[in-house]
Amino acid sequence: MLEEARQIVERIQNEIRKVVHGLDPVIEEVMVAYFARGHVLLEGVPGTAKTLLARAMAQSLARPFKRIQFTPDLMPVDIIGTRVFDLSSRTFHFQPGPVFTDILLGDEVNRTPPKTQSALLEAMQERRVTVDGNPMALSDHFFVIATQNPLEFEGTFPLPESQLDRFTLKVRVSYPDEDAEVEVLRQHHEGFRMSADALPGVQQVAGEAQVRLACDAVSQTTVHPDVMRYIARLIRQTRQMPALMLGASPRAGVDMLAAAKAMALLRGRRYVTPDEVKRIAPAVLRHRIVLRPEAEIESQTVEGVLEDVFRQVEVPRMNDANA
Repeated sequence: MLEEARQIVERIQNEIRKVVHGLDPVIEEVMVAYFARGHVLLEGVPGTAKTLLARAMAQSLARPFKRIQFTPDLMPVDIIGTRVFDLSSRTFHFQPGPVFTDILLGDEVNRTPPKTQSALLEAMQERRVTVDGNPMALSDHFFVIATQNPLEFEGTFPLPESQLDRFTLKVRVSYPDEDAEVEVLRQHHEGFRMSADALPGVQQVAGEAQVRLACDAVSQTTVHPDVMRYIARLIRQTRQMPALMLGASPRAGVDMLAAAKAMALLRGRRYVTPDEVKRIAPAVLRHRIVLRPEAEIESQTVEGVLEDVFRQVEVPRMNDANA
């Protein structure tokens, strides 16, 4: 099952790479978040293929896909849905919002105020929403890909800590290299258009059965107690760093474990090693820790503090015998 699951994920990645060039680490981390049954926040300047990546992923899976364009005047009911009155039957019925889908793209999520951002909290954590006191289940495959512009951009609202903690990973999206950018130009010169209903060339390569198989493979990945302790020590070390005002929560440890198991699947392993943990830990932690104001004044960065955390926590020695 492991090899079949790995091939499924590789086929999905290959379809996304047909239209998203030069962002292989980003694609890998989105796959990790999806098969870890979490959610992902993509941060990058406009025009770096964040929306294109989400559309290509949904198309390769043939899953229902909806997009919310977050704006300052967006209201929670625009996300969840609302009850409307039917004149013919003289009754109220529920009009579901875009959250009732499998893959939801929350575009520029930090363009809307915190009240509206928080409408996603219950949906992301429990895969359900509450309407007029009644819980309503979402799809079992519900997955949020949220995008945001860097916070120093005009007209943005920082996501509250409770919202950020619901994202399994925060992935930085940078510019592609020169060769990848030339490939983008060539593709558009030959007629590629993002505005098409279906992205040209992207085929469905996995259905519900294949997705479940891959998720089952992740859940069955072996984790040695020493690796679990290593994850716990990384999380706890963030709470002891003098430069940090807020360290990582226990939920961060749970997400790091799930993400490391998904990363092991992508690498074709039946067990998690410290390498998988170190590979995915920055994306799990960077949005969950907060620098002290004096540390920011001293030009310290979140990434720099995380490097110090990794240096201060001893890495367990693993081999095939004790994995």
